[in-house]
Amino acid sequence: MARQNTPSTHWTDGICRANGINIHYLRTGGNKPTLIALHGLAGNGACWSPMARALEEHYDIIMPDARGHGLSSAPLHGYTYQEHANDVIELIRTLGIKSPYLLGHSMGGMTATVVANRLGSAVSGLILADPTFISPEWQNEVYKQAAVEQHRQMLKSTKEVLFKEAKAKHRYRASVIIEHLIEARLQTSVNAFDVLIPPNPEFDELIRNIYVPTLLVLGSEGMVSTETARQLHALNPDLEYKMIPDVGHGLPYDEPARLAMTVDAFLKRKSMAHQRERSRSSTRSSPYQITGLSV
Repeated sequence: MARQNTPSTHWTDGICRANGINIHYLRTGGNKPTLIALHGLAGNGACWSPMARALEEHYDIIMPDARGHGLSSAPLHGYTYQEHANDVIELIRTLGIKSPYLLGHSMGGMTATVVANRLGSAVSGLILADPTFISPEWQNEVYKQAAVEQHRQMLKSTKEVLFKEAKAKHRYRASVIIEHLIEARLQTSVNAFDVLIPPNPEFDELIRNIYVPTLLVLGSEGMVSTETARQLHALNPDLEYKMIPDVGHGLPYDEPARLAMTVDAFLKRKSMAHQRERSRSSTRSSPYQITGLSV
């Protein structure tokens, strides 16, 4: 069920029943290639809004709230990456989406990787913006950093206080994005932080077994290093990587325009290459072409 009540007046939002819970999503709409954008921990679908506005002319962008986030259900348990991936797969099935592109940031990047690994060629392409591709040691460190307690304290605060603190910390981040992030933070269940419990999926093995065009977008000050990107490319030549300078982990929030341009360029290039390959295959297989003459 979809309704009009969204960051952009012509977008729709709706609720999809998936795996026994409700998954809320925003959708830009239109008869265009579908791009499913998966947000990070303590975000929501609306956090993609600035970037979605830059891409909606060419893509039907679906921005779900992960379980425990936004307006989606917040069950007491069930926050592994496999369960997040189950929700996305069920969303794709229920909405009848054919051959979508997947875009994921941070937690959403790991979720998108699991989905692409499981769906294979049913996905057209994969874009990962500084996903949580970190070592087990780093994962343990993240888990022990009292993120849950910090979140509990933030839930007791006000939007005004949180905005002032965020603006001081991220001086160059647009106010509208900060407002989206604060709203998302206040909507995030404490249980959603269970996704930080080690271990993460083995991302190198996941990437090794993905057979669709993949782009890994790095921030020069982000979580995934260029060395990790090179190693993943060696495991899977279908994976490309691109560095966006002077930005950290918050790629969609600090550089939405540059990220949108990077995503658009990659998808258009891969789409054109796919069309050329289909055209060549059709020509080679045609029984009506003999030495270049039609008969």
